[in-house]
Amino acid sequence: MYTIVAGIDTDTDRAKRIANEIAGLPIDGVRAVLAHSFGRNPEGASIDQVGAARRARELLEADDVEVLFEERSGDAASGIISVADEYDADLVCVAGRERSPAGKAVFGSVTQEVILNTHRPVLVCGN
Repeated sequence: MYTIVAGIDTDTDRAKRIANEIAGLPIDGVRAVLAHSFGRNPEGASIDQVGAARRARELLEADDVEVLFEERSGDAASGIISVADEYDADLVCVAGRERSPAGKAVFGSVTQEVILNTHRPVLVCGN
């Protein structure tokens, strides 16, 4: 089983880009672990309540990708890396935010932190 951990925030368009990239990989037997970090979560919300995560799951399952949900509290990049380590992921997938030409040179903060702080391969989905 090829395990991909994908960082999912609340943006449905980014979640769809991630799902489409994962589904389009030429790999059989993919398991996608969709990870969402709640910065602060006093109400005890669940990743099941995040519309972007539900949409990504729908798209992936339609392409016969096994999907699991994982949630964390705190920093998004640390949460993604933690989930990737827990599942011994083969690949980490994140989607960058739309940036100006100068901003693209530096990526987004979460994307940059994931790239710099994991030893795993990272797929960055474009706009």
